[in-house]
Amino acid sequence: MRVISETGEQLGVMNIFAAIDLAKFKGLDLIQVTEKVVPPVCRIANYGKYLYSLQKKERKIKVNAKVTKLKEIQLGFNIATGDIETKAKQAEKFLKEGDKVKVSMVLKGREKAMGDLASKKIIFFLETTDKLISVKVERELKREPKGFTIIISKE
Repeated sequence: MRVISETGEQLGVMNIFAAIDLAKFKGLDLIQVTEKVVPPVCRIANYGKYLYSLQKKERKIKVNAKVTKLKEIQLGFNIATGDIETKAKQAEKFLKEGDKVKVSMVLKGREKAMGDLASKKIIFFLETTDKLISVKVERELKREPKGFTIIISKE
């Protein structure tokens, strides 16, 4: 196995028992860094400090990771053009933050019979949003028992 000292200098390829004896002589541990290469790489270091540094790296990665959320914008059947533009600006804000947006229109009573008009309003909303920020459709416009839904994200 290839052995690296506690200071980071290469000690070369040596027998596993010789590497363990060298680590014990220095009062440290022999830690296998990777086994994917031939010969495997080991490091002479304090195992407690090594675990702490790995946990610290994981915490740093977790803090910097952006979690995408699904935000929802509801459109009414009788929504006006100006209101659609306002909702499009809100969707733009969500998309710039890296979130996905679920656009839904709930249909009640006789509105359910006018599905083509409702889908045209949602398509108009998408066109208005696309003028502000480029949009990618995650899930196509879907007819559900209570209305229409579509999921969009930023390209």
